[in-house]
Amino acid sequence: MPSHPRPTSPHLQIYRLPLTAIASILHRITGVALAIGTLALVYWLIAAAIGEDTFNTAEAITGSWIGRLALFGWTLAFFFHLANGIRHLFWDAGVGFELPAASRNSWIVFISAVVLTLAAWILGYMARGGF
Repeated sequence: MPSHPRPTSPHLQIYRLPLTAIASILHRITGVALAIGTLALVYWLIAAAIGEDTFNTAEAITGSWIGRLALFGWTLAFFFHLANGIRHLFWDAGVGFELPAASRNSWIVFISAVVLTLAAWILGYMARGGF
């Protein structure tokens, strides 16, 4: 037996995940959120096909504050997944693997997801006669 104990591996209280790792984990989470959101979209479409009463119920759910919050989250997940997918396309081409570029591109993904989400919601609100 060695006289010195083996070092323990870093855990989340000590180790800070790099931004690229956080983006990778969120890419997987947003993929699951998009799948669940797609099921909600299918429910909405089926409700529209069934009839007016069922569609009005679906509209009441999506029009409630929790429905709007879920839709906002789904929109954010969509744009994050899209932006990170584009970053992965660049990685597939061998571009952006250097540490400074990977970190910078992670910030670009996060910022573009927020900006695109807000732009989509503002434009949607304006198209409905807001402002």
